[in-house]
Amino acid sequence: MMAAYLDRAGHDTSLAHNGPDGIAAVREQAPDVVILDLGLPGLDGIEVCRQIRTFSDCYVIVVTARKDEIDTLIGLSVGADDYVTKPFSVRELVARVQAVLRRPRTGALDGSPAHDEPAKVFGELRVDATAAQIHLSGVEVALTPTERDLLLTLAQRPGTAFTRRQLIESVWGVDWVGDEHLVDVHIAHLRRKLGDDPDTGRYISTVRGIGYRMGHG
Repeated sequence: MMAAYLDRAGHDTSLAHNGPDGIAAVREQAPDVVILDLGLPGLDGIEVCRQIRTFSDCYVIVVTARKDEIDTLIGLSVGADDYVTKPFSVRELVARVQAVLRRPRTGALDGSPAHDEPAKVFGELRVDATAAQIHLSGVEVALTPTERDLLLTLAQRPGTAFTRRQLIESVWGVDWVGDEHLVDVHIAHLRRKLGDDPDTGRYISTVRGIGYRMGHG
């Protein structure tokens, strides 16, 4: 049913009914978006997502019938970009897919691409919006698309405190609906990959009552 709706919306879809087949399909077909059920036979969705992230930076939308937050957080910790919980409207899922495909992948708040924007440097961290590359101590950091887009958005305006909603509208889109603490989960993973300490906020600082900001560079 999901494939039929996505096909009708103009997308090319491919189905895999178990974990190993899903990983093989992603490797062979290099899709833009993967819709991943956590309750897959053969290999659960968490492990599928973990393995996909070793060779692909496609967008991953997790689908789960388990509404407790632990499943959602675990899914995001292995690199999922978004999630929907069952029961859900198929139209909502199609809208989520279309939203991630519209994302500029540049961190630009107005959705416009970055053209020859100078790289910003925060200590050992170098954020290059034009090339969409992040280097720490000269070594490129492997980030998921969502982690990269969040960092590019924050780095675009050093010293500016962004609310969760502002970050969601920049990265996920203005029509995104869900738990805004999704931002906190991605920021936590981003900090871990950057070796950042939330208490000191060497790169990303928490602004109490507001959200997050990058240092002044």
